[in-house]
Amino acid sequence: MTPVLSDPRLIVGLDLPSLDAARAMVERLGATITAYKIGLTLLARPGGVAFAHELRTAGKMVFQDWKLHDIGAQVEGAARAVAEGGCDLLTVHAEPQVMKGAVKGRDAAGSGTKLLAVTVMTSLSDADLAEIGYGFDAAALVERRVRQALDCGVDGVVSSPLEAARVREIAVAAGRPDFLIVTPGVRPEGADRGDQQRVATPRAALEAGATHLVVARPVVGTDNPLLAASSIAESINGVAL
Repeated sequence: MTPVLSDPRLIVGLDLPSLDAARAMVERLGATITAYKIGLTLLARPGGVAFAHELRTAGKMVFQDWKLHDIGAQVEGAARAVAEGGCDLLTVHAEPQVMKGAVKGRDAAGSGTKLLAVTVMTSLSDADLAEIGYGFDAAALVERRVRQALDCGVDGVVSSPLEAARVREIAVAAGRPDFLIVTPGVRPEGADRGDQQRVATPRAALEAGATHLVVARPVVGTDNPLLAASSIAESINGVAL
């Protein structure tokens, strides 16, 4: 199969154990993938943040998935530091104090970093939320947090593809058609769900209203990552940007 043109909506999660493995994966994927997510495992390693900057220097869009969660002042400082260092997308947890701190820090940096609020992690089921102590199921909690995210002025949210359509409705009604909806929990047809509970295919996620897809294991965990990435890009070809 000949690799198709890259699609900027497809973000590959470099969920790999080492920076050397991540660099090798980026090299294997070449020009087909233009956007990468770097999570805590790599960011926490010596040189992890430098690797994120290295990718940006190479022209890639970089999503630093810190999922910041602390008192407002600490989140403000951390968001400012990440934004000043250079970052395209940065995640924080979707709690009002956290989001307000992140917006303040990002704005102080004067950078183009987009802030994404994590609504409900896609590894959590309704039963998990009840066990934690929430009085909402996933859909209701996502809706509540999306409205708070809009009020706090972040640029978008991370939510499962199953909630993407409702998130899009809320954002458009609030006058924010540009609101980003980044969906992990994306699995091609027949792929293993892994630790994800609320999943959908790439095409279904975009048709529901997602603006970006995050795919990790179905690409980086295969014998032929380039073929896997190309197949996903082909499956979303024709879905309107």
